[in-house]
Amino acid sequence: MPRNLNIVSGAIAVTVVIMFIVTCTSNDKNDVVKNDTSSAGTTVPANPQWVIPDTSELTNTREAQLIKYGRSLIVNTAYYFGPKGVIAHKSNGLNCQNCHLNAGTKLFGYNFSVVSTGYPRFKARSGTVETIVKKVDDCFERSLNGKKIDSNSREMKAFIAYFEWIGKNVKKGTKPLGWGVEELPFLNRAADTVRGRMVYASKCEACHGKNGMGVLNAAGTAYTYPPLWGRHSYNIGASIYSISKFAGYVKNNMPFGASYKNKQLTNQEAWDVAAFVNSQYHPFKNISADWPNLSAKPYDYPFGPYADHLFTKEQRKYGPFAPIEKHYRSLINRK
Repeated sequence: MPRNLNIVSGAIAVTVVIMFIVTCTSNDKNDVVKNDTSSAGTTVPANPQWVIPDTSELTNTREAQLIKYGRSLIVNTAYYFGPKGVIAHKSNGLNCQNCHLNAGTKLFGYNFSVVSTGYPRFKARSGTVETIVKKVDDCFERSLNGKKIDSNSREMKAFIAYFEWIGKNVKKGTKPLGWGVEELPFLNRAADTVRGRMVYASKCEACHGKNGMGVLNAAGTAYTYPPLWGRHSYNIGASIYSISKFAGYVKNNMPFGASYKNKQLTNQEAWDVAAFVNSQYHPFKNISADWPNLSAKPYDYPFGPYADHLFTKEQRKYGPFAPIEKHYRSLINRK
């Protein structure tokens, strides 16, 4: 081949590579619908700071012992209730702490700051007024893909005691900074499972494994790194199965070492990896009774029936979500 033709061919190849890279790593500014006010951190509401109690203040009183036990149940759930649990076999081997990070104390990490002051309360998902006991039951039956525990047991009382203690500095009716999961700006496109697979391979695979199955501890009793899909993961009824929840969660907590002040994923990466993970197999749960009021279903709830036929099931799972949210917001405003 003539030398000048080699040069042209090489230039074309380089151009194609550059175009591919730009296409697969497009800037968040081109994909985000709502304003993302900071590329490095979260614009957090002017909410009160949560004063997290110090475990060192817990003495050896009966009440303190129950609180400590409750914390241990959060951190080591599988030891007590996993497939090899010493109390009963009620869960899939995950610990509550796998989602509720740092024993439920991490900001934007599904913490427990408002549990004790926020219940009882009406929940649209069940269409009933729920108690803290129901919240614990839901975690066991959905996130831990297991069965509820005895509501009169010492363990349930310990869970409640811990929630009350961890939230004792939160005033009823208030929501401190970082109390829930961040609501990320919508993308102007559907979340992309192909791009999400690339994010997973580069950011998540080292801990959670190539096949998303997690890593068991040496004793085989709990997960050092939890599975993100497969038969030991959360089921389709878990809140985090909605990709908006997953995306907001990973943006502030993953990969390891990330926090709301030190984020390592872009909004686009968070949405895409959430789409990829939740496109994989998760255990089945009968959720036919969820959301009895169809108009109250979240914009990204991926299971029908729905109150309308304007959007496909695919769009309700992966987006784009802005048109769905806008439509339902308009219905509320008409009332």
